[in-house]
Amino acid sequence: MSTTSKVSTFNTRILLSAVTVMALLSTAGMANAAPFKNLPADQDAELSVGANVVITNSAYDVDGSDVRVLPSVFYDNNKFYARGAQAGAYLINDGTNQLSAYAQLAGNEFDPEDANGALSGLDKRKASAAAGVTYLHRTPIGGFRGQFATDILGRNDGNLARLTYLAKFTKDKLTVYPSVGVEWHDESYNDYYYGVSNTESARTGVAAYSPSQSFNPYVSVSANYDINDKWAGFASQTLDYLSNEQHDSPMVDSRIDSNTVVGLLYKF
Repeated sequence: MSTTSKVSTFNTRILLSAVTVMALLSTAGMANAAPFKNLPADQDAELSVGANVVITNSAYDVDGSDVRVLPSVFYDNNKFYARGAQAGAYLINDGTNQLSAYAQLAGNEFDPEDANGALSGLDKRKASAAAGVTYLHRTPIGGFRGQFATDILGRNDGNLARLTYLAKFTKDKLTVYPSVGVEWHDESYNDYYYGVSNTESARTGVAAYSPSQSFNPYVSVSANYDINDKWAGFASQTLDYLSNEQHDSPMVDSRIDSNTVVGLLYKF
């Protein structure tokens, strides 16, 4: 597929997704919010930058954990935001409802050099970037969020969607954000990250495998602690429970993908 056709397909997917979300919001009434009503830009929005250590225990049949040190940025002025690996712009932000377009890192990584047995002969799978739309509705009992995104680097050419419930608990300098939800991956996404092609099978002896779309639940807890006026520490733990379509892959030996993040932020 040419670069032009990929961009055209991406733009079409995003447009259709945005139209669908807007139609659903219009039907629901959006708590009487005016269309595209936004809060004023926060001129005093705080910028936080820092670094985090990311520890990944993959469901793939590989040795050990993957440990990386990555930069981190947090900023939100009611118009634009950056949260770790995600950045976006609000289309609607009235304090109760938020509709935004965003981009973020997405996908898994599989390095054959770390794989066990015949899996070491498979092709490498790389993480990608996804872009899409997300809608959050705040209520007295927590937030409800829906997301849809598509691959924009042409690595997996897949789509994913999430439905999430989020809560927030604050005690002095500590804020905790638990969440639970379900994630959908389409056939292209699963085939790239969990499928084994006939060519790979013939080369390695690993059974060929072609998964279809899937739904998998996940839970996440993140926390932020204000050490002082300038420094804050944060941590998060996410557990993804693989669906049968993903778990049945010969590349996998666990039901759980685990991602742990610990970091430090400086507030300007």
